[in-house]
Amino acid sequence: MKPLKNKIVDILIKKKLTISIAESCTGGLLSTTITSVSGSSKILMLSFVAYSNQSKINILKVPKKIIKTYGSVSRQVCMFMIKNLYKISKSNIYLSITGIAGPRGGTKDKPIGLVYIGIKKNNKIVTNKYLFKNKGRHYIQKAAVNKSLKLILATLK
Repeated sequence: MKPLKNKIVDILIKKKLTISIAESCTGGLLSTTITSVSGSSKILMLSFVAYSNQSKINILKVPKKIIKTYGSVSRQVCMFMIKNLYKISKSNIYLSITGIAGPRGGTKDKPIGLVYIGIKKNNKIVTNKYLFKNKGRHYIQKAAVNKSLKLILATLK
């Protein structure tokens, strides 16, 4: 059985679709996963690692007020990451990830493992909230990437 990443790249190539990604807590792991597949240069248009709030504000034009009001790990920031990625990249699918991978940074309201993943295709944007088990930073990053791959595949069907 073909790995998920290969399936996604194959489908995107076959359908002549492209994807752009804005990652925060995964630090480029989703983009690395996709680009590990031969032929991915045909489908990955743009990838940003907007790790700091400053990069979210300066590059992805997330309003400072939104980050101040809701925090960088929020549905609102995830949504702005996608909306503004759409403005700077011409793709068919857009995906954003923001979360808390730990081991520090969690709070009672926003625990370690909280991740928001947003996806846009056509005019429809969906943001999903996930709470992955706190089994360490790398586990949370990999779980967010796997969930993102599943969301991309579901969007393609």
